[in-house]
Amino acid sequence: MKAYLDPAVLVAASVSGHPHHRQDAVLTRTPFTPPVYPLEAWNLLSADILPHFEIISTTPKLLRDTIESCANHGWVGGRIYDSLHLCCARSAACERIHTFSVRHFRQLAPDLADRIGAPSGFP
Repeated sequence: MKAYLDPAVLVAASVSGHPHHRQDAVLTRTPFTPPVYPLEAWNLLSADILPHFEIISTTPKLLRDTIESCANHGWVGGRIYDSLHLCCARSAACERIHTFSVRHFRQLAPDLADRIGAPSGFP
């Protein structure tokens, strides 16, 4: 099965003691003590995550169309970011899309709603 993982899911899975698996977690911006610095984040990604996943690339036209669709819907901020994730998942024909933002993802892509869910053990 081909699955897409929202980066927040990877962050929560990668850092022990992650604060309540926050939806808006970004490795270098989450309030860890001590903080995770950019080079440490890269080392974690390159050693522990990237060898086990395929990076999805898409076409400039598909990205442009996604951003144009967001503009036509009046979407701003995080909705654009989430829409770009959904664009990648759609273009890679992923059967499952794992995110902590299930409700938002389903609102943005109702055609993919049956594929979108939280990782096991999360609401």
